[in-house]
Amino acid sequence: MLPPLALIAEISPHQLEVAETLLQVGRFLVIFIAARAIAELMVRLQLPTILGELVAGVLVGVSGLHLIVPPETQAQISAGLLSLLGSLAEIRPDEVADLYNETFPSLQSVSQIGLFALLFLTGLESELDELVAVGVQATTVAVAGVVLPFALGTAGLVFFFHVPLIPAVFAGAAMTATSIGITASVFGELKWLKRKEGQIVIGAAVLDDILGIVILAVVVAIVGGGSFSLGPVIKLGLAAVAFVAVALVLSRKAAPAFDWVVDQLKAPGDVAVASFVVLTLCCFVAQAIGLEAALGAFAAGLILSASKHTHDIDAAVKPLVALFATVFFVLIGTGMDLSVLNPLDPSNREGLIVAAFLLAVAMAGKVAAGWCYLSSDPTNRLVVGLGMMPRGEVGLIFLGLGSQAGILTPALEAAILLMVIGTTFLAPILLRLVIPAEPEPLAQEIPS
Repeated sequence: MLPPLALIAEISPHQLEVAETLLQVGRFLVIFIAARAIAELMVRLQLPTILGELVAGVLVGVSGLHLIVPPETQAQISAGLLSLLGSLAEIRPDEVADLYNETFPSLQSVSQIGLFALLFLTGLESELDELVAVGVQATTVAVAGVVLPFALGTAGLVFFFHVPLIPAVFAGAAMTATSIGITASVFGELKWLKRKEGQIVIGAAVLDDILGIVILAVVVAIVGGGSFSLGPVIKLGLAAVAFVAVALVLSRKAAPAFDWVVDQLKAPGDVAVASFVVLTLCCFVAQAIGLEAALGAFAAGLILSASKHTHDIDAAVKPLVALFATVFFVLIGTGMDLSVLNPLDPSNREGLIVAAFLLAVAMAGKVAAGWCYLSSDPTNRLVVGLGMMPRGEVGLIFLGLGSQAGILTPALEAAILLMVIGTTFLAPILLRLVIPAEPEPLAQEIPS
């Protein structure tokens, strides 16, 4: 049997072009129709639209119709879809499947653009003075939100379920994450992004990303069997702190230079292109020094938040977020395998019991973190805690790493997946229940 690339090489250039176009356009068609249909339902139920996008992903993904299936899930694409595309492109269904896997990274790249645009917009709409003012509070929330789930989850797995130490540590590490993308989307949609609670959560989520990177580096070193050294971890942590500090300084110094450059540009799309130059540059720098590119996207928004063109930047970026962030959230849903929820399958029962424990600890640890800060002004601490709860794509990254390393049993792998699914779906619902439909006016201003 020929390998996938050899099969694709046998296809004529015209057939290849037709098949690729059908795949690329067809995936977007499925994503946008499904996401919009479910999002409209969520709006009528007064729930955040991001929940609809996640549900849409589940419906068309490995737990539903198998129309969009991430290759890493090892799930089979719908046979009917393969036959339809094969007949239209005049190639065999197995060739369509191979081409699907080869071209899927391009869809993931589009979804990354959506995530970066969303985080850029979050940084842009963050009130810098308010974000700095809640720095100490955000730090304590972030530290508590990492330490509590990690310690409780690891200890519980070891002592109650007799899980070996390394897999238990890995599962505990997966519980430390906070999906800043999901959090930012929900708070932005509910108009609480600029409130003190929103600023604390966004600041804490950014710090969670930094702490998560450090924890991930430690876990990878342990899992890889290499000698663990404290030096690289300290270096990584210092690089993250320095990166955020430089972004805060540049937000004061670089915005006037950006405005001058934009004022000199005359071609259409000047603001959008100049903004994305800053966005991509910050993502590049962040990734180059060992941090997550998503952190760079948020920093880019912070840098331009003091620009006089903020309104124009906001207007240019929002349509991109509406399109491409939808792709990002739908893809998260497509990779969620809900078959592990079936209690009638004996192989699932152990995972369900462990999952119930992990989900309870994952929720309790983050909610408790909402009470781990001091404030002279009245704030809704439950909103802060719930805002830290979704694990989303960050939790899936941890899970994927553990699966590739082969250190997780099927039961523990299923339990971590259910913890990620549960926190990702429950957070938007619970936030909508505790946040008023029409938020109160900003009575408590943070002193500049």
